[in-house]
Amino acid sequence: MSRRVVKRVSREEMLYEISQRMKFKRSEDYETLEEVFDKPTLMSLYKLMVKGTIGEVYGTIRAGKECRLYWGRTPEGRDIAIKIYLTSTTEFKKGRLIYMEGDPRFEGLLGRSTRALVYAWARKEFRNLKRALEAGVRVPEPIDIEKNILVMEFIGQDGVPAPLMKEVPLEDPEGVFWKLMEYVRLLYQKARLVHGDLSEYNVMIWDGEPILFDLSQAVTLDHPMAEFFLERDLRNLLRFFSKFDLPVPSLQEALRMVRERP
Repeated sequence: MSRRVVKRVSREEMLYEISQRMKFKRSEDYETLEEVFDKPTLMSLYKLMVKGTIGEVYGTIRAGKECRLYWGRTPEGRDIAIKIYLTSTTEFKKGRLIYMEGDPRFEGLLGRSTRALVYAWARKEFRNLKRALEAGVRVPEPIDIEKNILVMEFIGQDGVPAPLMKEVPLEDPEGVFWKLMEYVRLLYQKARLVHGDLSEYNVMIWDGEPILFDLSQAVTLDHPMAEFFLERDLRNLLRFFSKFDLPVPSLQEALRMVRERP
C-alpha cells in the first residue's frame, strides 16, 4: 500500500473516530463544524481523544467571534469544557494586541501568522489558569492543551453552565464582593497576575461562590499595562457592587488592599 493511501486511510479513520464521539443534536451545532473544525483542529481534537482527555463532545455552550465552547465528557464520565479558539478570524490580533505587546510570552510572535498567535494565546490561558489555581483562586481547573484546544473543568451541571454574576440574584453580595477582592489580591501577590478583563461578565456563581474565568488576557505584573488593568478591574467590581448599597472601599483603598501584604 502506498504512503498516500496510508495517509488517506488514517485521516478517514480519524474523522470516523471523531464523528462517533460527537453527540450534537441541534442543527446549529452542525452548521458551525466546518468553521471551527479545520484540518489542524481536527487533528488536535483527535490527539486529545486518543490521549484519553476527551471521551465525547456534546453541544455548544457559548459561541463567540474568537472561540467556541463545548460541553464534553472524559472517558471516565467527568464533565469538561472544551474551548476551541478559531484560527481563521482576522480580528484576533486587533482585539488582543494591547495584552500581547509587552508580554514576554509573545516575544517574536507578533509578526507571525494568526494561527501561531492563537496557539500561543491558548497556551497562555492554560498557564494563567494553573497559576491562579495554585495561588488559591477559584477558576476552572485546566486539564489539557493541544494547540488551539483548551480542555477545562466544566462549571455547571448536565451541560448547563453556571450563571454569570450579572444574571443571578446574589444571596450574599457583600460576601461575594470580599471573596472577589481576595481573589484579585491572590492573583496579584501569589500568581503575579492581573486578570485584565474582570467584571460581572467574567465571574460565574456556583453553589453561592464566585468563580473567575476567561483568564486568556491576564497579564504578568511586569507587563507595562498591568497596573492600568488592575485599576480597571477594581473599578468594575466597585461599580457593580455599589448597586447593592454596600460600604465598598474607594478605588485607592481597594488598590492598597490588593498591593499590600497583610
